[in-house]
Amino acid sequence: MVSQVVSNRVSVRVPAKINLALAVGARADDGYHPLTTVFEAVSLFDELQVEATDSAGISVKVTGLGAEHVPTDPRNLAVQAAQLLADTFEIDTDGLAITIRKGIPVSGGMAGGSADAAGALLACSVLWDIDIDADEIRALAAELGSDVPFALLGGTAIGTGRGTELVPVLNRGRRHWVLVFGESGLSTAEVYRRFDELRPDGCELEVPDDLMAALTAGPVTKLADSLRNDLAEVALDLRPELADTLAEGVDVGALAGLLSGSGPTCAFLCADESAAIDVSGRLSRSLPPDRVRRVTGPVPGARLLG
Repeated sequence: MVSQVVSNRVSVRVPAKINLALAVGARADDGYHPLTTVFEAVSLFDELQVEATDSAGISVKVTGLGAEHVPTDPRNLAVQAAQLLADTFEIDTDGLAITIRKGIPVSGGMAGGSADAAGALLACSVLWDIDIDADEIRALAAELGSDVPFALLGGTAIGTGRGTELVPVLNRGRRHWVLVFGESGLSTAEVYRRFDELRPDGCELEVPDDLMAALTAGPVTKLADSLRNDLAEVALDLRPELADTLAEGVDVGALAGLLSGSGPTCAFLCADESAAIDVSGRLSRSLPPDRVRRVTGPVPGARLLG
């Protein structure tokens, strides 16, 4: 991509993801788990702004959903992304202010931190007028985390390796989801540690054929029958109450429910928009309304605003 600076402030919007399938292999010697997954970007977003200022170093301000749980020091993935880009292209990061408005739940299994990293890569490449193409920026994204390249790409895609090797999937129509956010986050590292205890040999790394057929040609009911998440057993072991939420969503009309990534967000696939409205309304009767959200997918990856 070739970027042109139009101001000293650049804003981007980056989507959350749901894993329609998540197959997890045994922990490798390098500490990572090989994955085969089908990502879908959905219409739940973080917005990130980068701005050139007169202050020293990189400053971070976070607002919105769960902002108090997001680090504003070098642990922040957006800071790491900006620094990686700056180091790669020998750019001075003094005077960079990053503002993140959270819409994606923190530690919710929807790749909110990865979305912020992807947003920082895109926004800073424009702010600093860096000539970088899509392959180069995704290679940098892969250094930051398994979900970061997909946050740039968006849509629907198969991810392999650590989830960073992506193949876009052409699929039909728009899907309607109802999300139920957890009362508190669930540590991805903790989920994987428990996975190693319960499944030391891992699971088979394959995408269900029925799922791929449903994406390309089948009705949404076929997709509902093919959803898979190898981390679900582990997350439910750590948070047994999530099983009740998953059961309730199906009871009130969803076609299927699954945990998003490592959880605890529960994602319910609905037949159409009308069904999603009904399911979200019914769930909001027993849950705080701010924990229930309707979204659609697939949507594009990181995009400039304004």
